[in-house]
Amino acid sequence: MRSQIIRFGIQTTGDTKMIDITERVRQMVRDSGAQNGQALVMTLHTTTAITVNEGLPDLEDDIVEMLQELAPADRNYRHARFLHSDGQMAVNAPSHLRGALLGFQCAFPIEDGELVMGGRQTIYFVELDGPLYREALVQVMAT
Repeated sequence: MRSQIIRFGIQTTGDTKMIDITERVRQMVRDSGAQNGQALVMTLHTTTAITVNEGLPDLEDDIVEMLQELAPADRNYRHARFLHSDGQMAVNAPSHLRGALLGFQCAFPIEDGELVMGGRQTIYFVELDGPLYREALVQVMAT
């Protein structure tokens, strides 16, 4: 098995934002030359997520609203404390919890050089603590 890791950056533009990265991932798989195998998509941050869902703006809004309801910003979180390692107050507990709900990775098979995906599946990079410059990766594992 041959493996290749392709890192990429994303400059996010909002506090909580779902960013469609499907075509970007598809192109990375094509450019890798892999014909068969698997593609792993992963974020490198604990206050971002990778998720797969139907690519509709109203559903994106519903997902963001659900996350805000499940981990509201105005709750008294234990994480809201001074972090000596950072030299500042931690104020982003809801972002961490929302990321834990969605997860940090997804994987798809590769067949004949293309991702195998359902017709309505969309790969999202989800910003939960932005706007910030973020990094993610695609690991292409070819058989």
